[in-house]
Amino acid sequence: MPIKTDIWTVDLMPNKLRPSRLPSELLLEEMIINSPSILSDEWMLIGRQESTGMGGRIDLLAIAPDGSLVLIELKRDRTPREVVAQALDYAVWVEGLRENEIAAIYQRFRPGHSLYADFLTRFGRALDDDDLNQSHQLIIVATELDASSERIVEYLSKRDIPINVLCFQVFQMGEQQLLSRSWLLDPVQTQVNAVTTSEGHSEPWNGEFYCSFGDSASRSWTDAVEFGFISGGGGAWYSKTLQLLSPGDRVWVNIPSQGYVGVGLVTGTSTPAKDFTVLQNGEERPVLEAATRAQYHAEYADDPERCDYFVPVKWLQTVPTGQAVREIGMFGNQNTVCRPTTPKWRWTIERLKQRFPGFDSAAADAAVPEHGG
Repeated sequence: MPIKTDIWTVDLMPNKLRPSRLPSELLLEEMIINSPSILSDEWMLIGRQESTGMGGRIDLLAIAPDGSLVLIELKRDRTPREVVAQALDYAVWVEGLRENEIAAIYQRFRPGHSLYADFLTRFGRALDDDDLNQSHQLIIVATELDASSERIVEYLSKRDIPINVLCFQVFQMGEQQLLSRSWLLDPVQTQVNAVTTSEGHSEPWNGEFYCSFGDSASRSWTDAVEFGFISGGGGAWYSKTLQLLSPGDRVWVNIPSQGYVGVGLVTGTSTPAKDFTVLQNGEERPVLEAATRAQYHAEYADDPERCDYFVPVKWLQTVPTGQAVREIGMFGNQNTVCRPTTPKWRWTIERLKQRFPGFDSAAADAAVPEHGG
């Protein structure tokens, strides 16, 4: 059924706030420009009202931490079919954007600024042209959602089209208006769909999971090997894809710009840092006390959106970072976990199985005991 939110004041006699309306959707667009976090903390706006050369203008364009683009269309007064068709039409334009065109869009949006410099400041890593616009998402922003829009978007999403609806509802509280935000679908699924459909064409998934592990001040590969885990954090975009993993899944770990360093079997589910324990000298200890080679965003331990999350792994074979396996053409992505469906991923796994011969023999230990976390 369509998204509907009700809000009450907190009191002995709760008072239900009455629904209201914004004066115009242009105001919502201005609010997003002035405070992009009401859309997402994980995106950086890079364009507004850009001409597609096909008789229309996109409302907003953003970039995600992996260099993928996010096309954002306000529903305005269009019918469900119109707004979805428009978004899909504009997606064709977004898909064809080249690196210099994206950089020029950003310069028009923020004159005097560099996309590459601001991306580095915003996300803490350099933007590689090889990562830029490898995939994209379609986000429809609406102040109310009808059943027809919901059916269309859910249908497309189930077929791996990376589309979602962000619904903003307005409530009146005295002289002030309040804004609530709800996603139609889990944004993690949209993020996963974007990676799945990247690189043009796909094939049946081979059952092997990919993990991007950032070996830095935030997390340590040496810790991960010693204590048996993979992790991600600093924002929901980095941590929520860990939820894709279940006990028994096999995951191949890549350190960006260095190469593949290990393969293991998952033994538990994603757990926030403050609740995750590891064995040290035969005793269970909190991971933030035992794993001391990195920070693991310990300052956000009580923040469920920004804290690190950990998944326990039984390593089948690992190598030090200095021996990382890296070959031209191997699959790489900045998402913490994904299940790629590109021919490149199948070829990568074939090569990795040759370079990590222990992937199978060690896995023959039968069932994987589940980690309590």
